Amino acid sequence: MKTNLTLIGMPGAGKSTVGIILAKNLSLDFVDTDVLIQVNQQKSLQQIIDESDHLSLRAIEEAEICKLDVSRHVIATGGSAAYSHRAMTHLRRISLVVFLEVPFAEIECRIRNFATRGIAKAKDQTFRDLFDERQALYRQYAELTIPCDGLDQEAVALAILRSIPPDWPG
Repeated sequence: MKTNLTLIGMPGAGKSTVGIILAKNLSLDFVDTDVLIQVNQQKSLQQIIDESDHLSLRAIEEAEICKLDVSRHVIATGGSAAYSHRAMTHLRRISLVVFLEVPFAEIECRIRNFATRGIAKAKDQTFRDLFDERQALYRQYAELTIPCDGLDQEAVALAILRSIPPDWPG
């Protein structure tokens, strides 16, 4: 049964902040898969990339997501979770998956530390290329898409709350 709510989207889309707001409003717990990775690996995301590569980070992310066995949680994923069909299939089985759709220009303004943020991307990949590549993946797995253009985090959370199907058990 889908008792969780999962947020997907680009780094800087507001998944963690909106997730905490939603968890409070819905009386749910909250988990950030990037934090799970960092705690379990005892390294920052950037350290993992620096010591291996972006594909290693994606493999670790997939493993952490697939281990999630939670109920009544808001889950904020890392931006690269959508690369894993296995992880996204698991998330769709246990949660309602919501894509926070933020325009590139807004993401670009929010992400000032692109080179050091721990973003799982190929070395020669531009942020724009990464954005374009991921949009189709987010849309593929999303059960709800929330256009976030011009909205602050509280307004995004409210838009999600208004869009959740009335029969959702969370």
